[in-house]
Amino acid sequence: MTQNKGTRAVLGAATLAMGLIAGVWYAYACSVMPALARSDDRTFIEVMQNINDVIENPVFFASFFGALLLTALAAWQQRAGRARWWVFAALALYAVVFLVTAGVSVPLNDELAAAGDPARIADPAAVRETFEDPWVAWNIVRGVLSTAAVVCLWQAGATARQASAYFVSAAESSASR
Repeated sequence: MTQNKGTRAVLGAATLAMGLIAGVWYAYACSVMPALARSDDRTFIEVMQNINDVIENPVFFASFFGALLLTALAAWQQRAGRARWWVFAALALYAVVFLVTAGVSVPLNDELAAAGDPARIADPAAVRETFEDPWVAWNIVRGVLSTAAVVCLWQAGATARQASAYFVSAAESSASR
């Protein structure tokens, strides 16, 4: 199956969106959370509440939902192509990321928000203890899975280009006979 420009564009956009999301989780894992680990409990809670509030914006949602929708569209477009298994794998990996985010990370964020004003929390150490370690661990899971999905999408693009080049070459060879 040769690829048209629209199919290549969707696969490229899916790879870009997935890369952006993998980068978000990576930035948390290697900079944001280690920096916050150095903070006192109230500061940690306040900053995480602020981050969880401001991350809900159109730019983040475009890449977060876009990675899922574009990868699903790419999977549909590639369903008969040589790259299909790579795209299906990326979609499965990101579906797990999506479920972890919805089922673990967001509920933890909501619990942290429900704790209220950090200056008024009676036991901020307990609030932090409940949140920090599980959130960090699951964020690493999201980062690893999203990065693996990027690799799968990249491989899908390479496989599709090889297949396309093969079919074009074969067609030219047949036409010259």
